[in-house]
Amino acid sequence: MNNSNFPTSVTESPSPRKSYKNLIIGVLSVALFGTVAFLLVDKNKTGETIQNQQTEIATVTDQKSDIQKSFDASLARLDSMSTLNSNLQGKLTASNHEISKTKNEIRSILNKKNATAAELTKARFLIASLNDKITGMEQQVAQLTQDNQNLNQDKVILKQDSAKLSQDLTATTATKDSLVQKVDVASTLNANNIAVTPIDVRHNGKEKVTTTAKHVSKLVISFDVNNRIAQPGTTDVYVVVTGPDGKPISEQSLNSGTFTTRNGDDKTFTAKLPVAIETAQKKNVQFTFTPANNFQEGNYTIQIYQNGFLIGEGKRELKKGGLFS
Repeated sequence: MNNSNFPTSVTESPSPRKSYKNLIIGVLSVALFGTVAFLLVDKNKTGETIQNQQTEIATVTDQKSDIQKSFDASLARLDSMSTLNSNLQGKLTASNHEISKTKNEIRSILNKKNATAAELTKARFLIASLNDKITGMEQQVAQLTQDNQNLNQDKVILKQDSAKLSQDLTATTATKDSLVQKVDVASTLNANNIAVTPIDVRHNGKEKVTTTAKHVSKLVISFDVNNRIAQPGTTDVYVVVTGPDGKPISEQSLNSGTFTTRNGDDKTFTAKLPVAIETAQKKNVQFTFTPANNFQEGNYTIQIYQNGFLIGEGKRELKKGGLFS
């Protein structure tokens, strides 16, 4: 027993109500901490998810951008072939149809706002296929262009050959014409032994040679023609009789007319005589000229033409005659 005069210390047990309150506060604190922790973890996961989604979106966007660039490059290659001529374009019609179909599929994917990775992969595959087709077209165009250039070169060569042939033909024709001209000139007949005989035909039918103009009934013109290279056949010989007045005599009864000389002059002929000739053979030609009017005194000139050339000439003078002639 404590007999001390100091007051005795008495320990009081905690109040049950206060202990219960502390317990609740502790539980709530744990719960709050757990909630905060959960929210922090959830927020981190949400941020990570958003970050992943943003990364995926950026990746898809970059992929889509790369695909678009690749597609644009393919289109540029196609545009470079748009200047082909219609002939080459026609030969590439089948390839153009396939390429147009592939382009439409790629555009359909690229135009989607939310294109999936699978769709973008398909787009890449289609672009690769498109590039293969374009490469094939480029090779085909290169071959067609080369073939076209070869054809153009062949065409140029053919034109040059044609021009050369034309020049050769012209030269050959000119040479031939020159030779023909020379042969034609060389085959012109020669007339010689020209004789002009005035004949007096008596009442009894007898004939005698006379030089008196008033007694001359006719002129008998005779000459020989020949040529050593003239081809056998018939040729026309023109006889021109010019009277003392210097004018050619034209008689309707003799079928007189005109012919053109090698100088290009038109000349009146008295008679045209068809003559059958043989190569290197002399042929005698005889022509009788009786004018419609009486013969006049003076010189009568006889000219013989063949092939446009003067081949012979003769003269005969008819005299006035005496008082008793």
